[in-house]
Amino acid sequence: MEALVKGLKLFYTDSGKSNAPAIVLIHGFPFDRTMWQEQAALLEPSFRVITYDQRGHGQSDVGDGQYLFEFFVDDLFGLLDVLRIDRVILCGLSMGGYVALRAIERCPERILGLILCDTRSEAETDEGKLKRAAAVHTVQDKGVPAFAEGFLKAAFAPASFKETPLVVEQIRKSILENSSRGICGTLIALATRTDTTSFLPSIRVPSLILVGEYDGITPPSAAKAMHQRIPDSEMAIIPNAGHLSNLENSLPFNSRLLEFAKKFIS
Repeated sequence: MEALVKGLKLFYTDSGKSNAPAIVLIHGFPFDRTMWQEQAALLEPSFRVITYDQRGHGQSDVGDGQYLFEFFVDDLFGLLDVLRIDRVILCGLSMGGYVALRAIERCPERILGLILCDTRSEAETDEGKLKRAAAVHTVQDKGVPAFAEGFLKAAFAPASFKETPLVVEQIRKSILENSSRGICGTLIALATRTDTTSFLPSIRVPSLILVGEYDGITPPSAAKAMHQRIPDSEMAIIPNAGHLSNLENSLPFNSRLLEFAKKFIS
């Protein structure tokens, strides 16, 4: 399905129970909504489940590629408005977590709960901005395949290349299907994201933080820092997983996800 949001077509799926609490699964960069297939199937019997391709990703429009990070948050709220969803549980991984945190900071009254996966609250450091710039150069000079190979090595735990090769290939495919304009536009936007750390103590909804044991991009230390600041939050480290903990070790991830989600079922 597609929705027109801010002049762009966003592709999405809307499944599960239409009269149940809604949960939106927000994918990371530079993937698409298919990374949540297993979790969506798990939640559908009890929830209304929304997955969508963020602008510049998957089947959604790329537009002019001139993005600020705030545009991705605008897109989320725009999609919720099109779907007439007033309040929602947000589950975001990596960039999806950045979107979720900024969304609750902007409109806390619309958020029922948070599931923050392999993400962090801090804005991009100077070192991080330089890495984004280098990644843009890689895409421009060597193409998306060269960028994808470097990204995969950073995102996955070393053992995942042997133990879950199909998952690695799934993510490689999703990266390669994205355009260079969308990838570069998002890289620049990620460097513009704001710091939500100071807002964390103000979060008053049930919150779960999940992180891969070997996540080198948003490590367990970043997850623990959020856990310490978000009142009454829960946290779990997913063993034998890197930055894509929902795919690299889905059994413990799904167990914690479902256990937490049941809080919202009356």
